[in-house]
Amino acid sequence: MKFRDYYQILGVARDASTEDIKKAYRRLARKYHPDVSQEASAEDRFKEIAEAYEVLRDPEKRTAYDQLGSNWRAGQEFRPPPGWQGGQSGFRAGNFNADHFGDGNFSEFFESLFGGLGGMGGFRGGRGFQSAGENQTVPLEITLEEAYRGATRTVQLQVREQNASGQPITHPRTLNVKIPVGVANGQKIRLSGQGRPGLSGNSNGDLLLELTIKPHPLYKVQGRDITLELPLAPWEAALGDKIEIPTLGGSVAINIPPNARHGQTLRLRGRGLPGQPPGDQLVVLHIVNPPADSEAARELFGRMERELPFDPRPHWRKQTN
Repeated sequence: MKFRDYYQILGVARDASTEDIKKAYRRLARKYHPDVSQEASAEDRFKEIAEAYEVLRDPEKRTAYDQLGSNWRAGQEFRPPPGWQGGQSGFRAGNFNADHFGDGNFSEFFESLFGGLGGMGGFRGGRGFQSAGENQTVPLEITLEEAYRGATRTVQLQVREQNASGQPITHPRTLNVKIPVGVANGQKIRLSGQGRPGLSGNSNGDLLLELTIKPHPLYKVQGRDITLELPLAPWEAALGDKIEIPTLGGSVAINIPPNARHGQTLRLRGRGLPGQPPGDQLVVLHIVNPPADSEAARELFGRMERELPFDPRPHWRKQTN
């Protein structure tokens, strides 16, 4: 008789938690369930997975199995050690949950460890296995304006189902989805029951739309805040001015303070994406020099150099003196 490494079968570590074992089982069971899998060995693989889960999900069976130690390898010739008590009454049919296995018939290895749980009518395609459908995550790209105002979008999905012969098929499906006002980058919208179908008539999973806001030509987005870079002429920055700028809710006029600095940030409260609380619009000042591309322009720059007592690098002098 060949040793079966139940941890290897489920692809989990020997110290895996009960929840990790359950997740691994559900993932593999869906993949190899004979009702959906086209692989020739799906039925045998499904039986193997279910048997491994039957042992590792049960604390008593798992403890008994672990007593064999970790030196055994899958496929090695195996005989229960002398005095082995794993097949005593505590592991008999009363502990078996057929919902997790289908219609039964365990391996010789299992029965040698845990006793008379086999012979339950043979495995017949796993029709006793029931599982809710998996959640499905789909990326959806939206514009910043759609995130600000809300929108209705059409989403195209590829749905996997079975035809009349039980073969898996895919077909397109269209959903009209409402994008709420004020959604943020990376936020997920849950559509209950619109995910992958369950097995054996069980409930569908949910559809999760993971939103990504497209890059915008004017704004950068961080959470619910948006940032606008505002170019300024040197005299607007030096003397101060009142300038009309765009926001997601329409144009507004802002005051540029005298002696404004390059890189200085002005904050417009509540002018970002809606929410509780709403985001802000940050206006970053960017001073742009006019080009010295004419004689008059060069003369003007020369006059400024001669007449303005201005040192752009005073901190350098302090460091070198």
